[in-house]
Amino acid sequence: MNRIASILFLFFWIPAVAMAQSGGLVEAGKAAFAAATLTNEQVAGYSRQAVQQMDAKYPVAGPNDPYMQRLNRIVNRHRTISGIPINYKVYKTRDINAFATADGSVRVFQGLMDIMTDQEILAVIGHEIGHVVNKDSRDAMKSALWRAAGINALASTSGTVGKLSRSQLSGVADYLLGAKHSRDQETEADDYSYQFLKRNGYSVLALATSFEKLAKQGGSGVPQFLSTHPDSRARAARVRNRARSEGLAR
Repeated sequence: MNRIASILFLFFWIPAVAMAQSGGLVEAGKAAFAAATLTNEQVAGYSRQAVQQMDAKYPVAGPNDPYMQRLNRIVNRHRTISGIPINYKVYKTRDINAFATADGSVRVFQGLMDIMTDQEILAVIGHEIGHVVNKDSRDAMKSALWRAAGINALASTSGTVGKLSRSQLSGVADYLLGAKHSRDQETEADDYSYQFLKRNGYSVLALATSFEKLAKQGGSGVPQFLSTHPDSRARAARVRNRARSEGLAR
């Protein structure tokens, strides 16, 4: 408990000190309080705004595009996951990436779809939704707002979600796209994906093979969302070991 308190102190106090140097202690205190009391509804609202910015930045596959048709077929059973309504889109770019945000937006990049089977794509989506369900995406959004928005966007006296400027939205979007999670958060998201696959009758080994494919990409080819520690090969081995212990693999 003391460790958690210390982390929260650093999370809110360090940005507050930075703001204090430029805008005074009172303004910094307001910003710290606003970030600390940011509601899930506000986080979802800001996430929605940031995703809209990303949708304008990246080429989005239309409804008749083969990539979008394939994704719709893959996720047809999964329009709601863990009580969260999901909206899916494909970005027509060669990047190997995918992400989910707190408002239920899931974006899959063409480059990822090119190297993954249908069930491997579901494994990746399950991993990303795991971050949303576990509130990791909420925490990433709070960090992004600290970096890009500051007190004016956060300190809403009416309790409603304020609109961010285009430059602020761009900063939030870029931060979310490259946000890294802790070792424990990554492991918990992997476990969520494993259970998601198992619960829906898919092969849990799709999670392992997705990691193995990413490991083969090497270097900058491995996306942020699955490149953090532990490494992809170690994560694949962990999945295979668990599957064997549960009689789901040899």
